[in-house]
Amino acid sequence: MDAKIVLLPGDGIGPEVVFQGRRALDAVAERMGHTFGYDEHLIGGCAMDQVGDPFPPESLKACQQSDAILLGAVGGPQWDDPQAAVRPEQGLLRLRQELGLYANLRPVYVFPGLLESSPLKPEKTKDVDLLIVRELTGGLYFGKPRYRDEYQGQLRAIDTMVYTESEIRRVVRLAFQLAQNRRRKVTSVDKANILECSRLWRLVANEVAKEFPNVEFEHQLVDSAAMRLIISAASIDVLVTSNMFGDILSDEASVLSGSLGMLPSASLGDGKLGVYEPIHGSAPDIVGKGIANPLGTILSVAMLLRHSLDLEQEAAAIEKAVRDVLSEGRRTRDLGGDDSTQAIGDAVIEKIHSIL
Repeated sequence: MDAKIVLLPGDGIGPEVVFQGRRALDAVAERMGHTFGYDEHLIGGCAMDQVGDPFPPESLKACQQSDAILLGAVGGPQWDDPQAAVRPEQGLLRLRQELGLYANLRPVYVFPGLLESSPLKPEKTKDVDLLIVRELTGGLYFGKPRYRDEYQGQLRAIDTMVYTESEIRRVVRLAFQLAQNRRRKVTSVDKANILECSRLWRLVANEVAKEFPNVEFEHQLVDSAAMRLIISAASIDVLVTSNMFGDILSDEASVLSGSLGMLPSASLGDGKLGVYEPIHGSAPDIVGKGIANPLGTILSVAMLLRHSLDLEQEAAAIEKAVRDVLSEGRRTRDLGGDDSTQAIGDAVIEKIHSIL
């Protein structure tokens, strides 16, 4: 297979972990006879510094012409001015919106070797294997009007949550489609006892559920869902929810795996093109120290191979390689070990070669 992959390393530890992700892609290509071409472009704070735009037109054009996109991280304290009109995160939002990537998939599973890494008791995490499907282009992050003004002698801020029926329908339908290849259970999370958007969400979700009679379906309020993720996450198969709720719940779920550095994600639309990235941030406190955990990025590469390139064997090989490395006790600092970013990358590459 020939494929063009755009690399968006971004800020902080992004370049460090994306480099290891590219090495995993190269190992797969070498073993299986694929040809992956790479095109690296700017996004985030580094793009603002170099060209004054967190997502330059050249980056967008390259992404539109690619088969898949591997992203590192955006943001950092040097751009963290709440008064700034332009912020690194705007580049990420524009990337998703311009490419029509309306669903973010975040699998949460606990590798057997990491049961002790979570602050939760092993019996709470050992059977966890869930998928969070987060709506990505609507809700509070994109709603208008959005502004700050002075009202009755004090500052006031306005954010607007907006959802249309079609936005809800497409992401909930995707969640049901994914559930059919898993344990056939969907949990829709909302705040329908308070929010009008959530009442519409629940109405549409009920309609979609009728299309999938073989999938068990339930609603849950977001506050109780947050508690359930800690108390009985193993009871959840596919969880689908809105942009803001999904952002919060998926980060909460990282505690189950032991570290933010372990969790991959895929942002998808109607076609094969997708953006793949670890869910962790730019981690400015460890930049350049060589201790960042690259496994979330490497597992994102597995999702890239599976969803955008239809290379299931190669995706499964990467996931097994990560599992084998962890079972041998290899750990970066966030997991309580002392392996470097490069050492973990080397170990995974060696496993990929032996598996394929």
